Amino acid sequence: MRVTQSMLSNNMLRNLSSSYNKLGKLQEQIDTGKKVTRPSDDPVVVMKSLGYGMQVEKVDQYQKNLGQVNNWLDSSEDALDGAGSILQRAKELATNAANTGSMTKDDRDKIKIELNQLQEQMRDLANTKVGDKYLFSGTMTDKPLYDKDNGGYPNLATDVPAPTGPIIDGYTSNVEIEVFDSVSLRVNTNAAEMFKDIDKLFDGLNAKVDATGEADDNINFGEAISNIDKQLDVVLTKRADIGARSNRAELMHNRLEMQEGAAKKQRSLNEDVDMEKAITEMITSESIHRAALSVGARIIQPSLVDFLR
Repeated sequence: MRVTQSMLSNNMLRNLSSSYNKLGKLQEQIDTGKKVTRPSDDPVVVMKSLGYGMQVEKVDQYQKNLGQVNNWLDSSEDALDGAGSILQRAKELATNAANTGSMTKDDRDKIKIELNQLQEQMRDLANTKVGDKYLFSGTMTDKPLYDKDNGGYPNLATDVPAPTGPIIDGYTSNVEIEVFDSVSLRVNTNAAEMFKDIDKLFDGLNAKVDATGEADDNINFGEAISNIDKQLDVVLTKRADIGARSNRAELMHNRLEMQEGAAKKQRSLNEDVDMEKAITEMITSESIHRAALSVGARIIQPSLVDFLR
């Protein structure tokens, strides 16, 4: 077969074009750090990358959900810690009112004033919020547990005697947040009954302190103090429950970090370019391209005109 000048030119141009394309591809990989930048580069790698990317985003969302879980639990723990402190102070006041033989009317008035303030503080704790959600209102997160406008707690199914008005079960329902595939954690603390009982307890204490309007050291505070101790036990039990759920949330946090690391590692192995290998190939391809240019210049340069000179 006769090899013409045009065949040599076309071959050289084709090879130079192929070399340019390879250089361009390697340059793009080095610039972006990715093996592929469009689906046509490698559909399999792109599909796997989409899958790993979705996994990373899902883990990221679960981590955000876990942040909300911790926020709910920490805020509930703080509120119940405050409730315990209030009950302790109420116990001190009840003990003073019960044991002081020289209790005057002024003393009782002062105790009653402080008990009233403690009761109001306890009602505020019952309406503790995280963001715009009430923590202790069950699934009725847009409703306060203690209604200050109407001055009372909602009717509960556990009320004794049975309430006469309508019962809204949402106040004792659980709020759960998903923290992993098919794994949800309860974030609220069902404390409606506890706060309601404590409110009744304060009503009883106030009644005892203000029983006669005058000093009356014969009033028996023993039952009230015993009831305070019972409510303190309830508060401690609920705080222990929150602590247990916080521990589980911490375990889920560790698990999510492992899942995130594994997903990102797989995604990196799938789509990230081996920079050392890419740069080495770039240098090699550049050498080949320069050699092709040099050889092409030597082959194409002599033309018919050069022979006729």
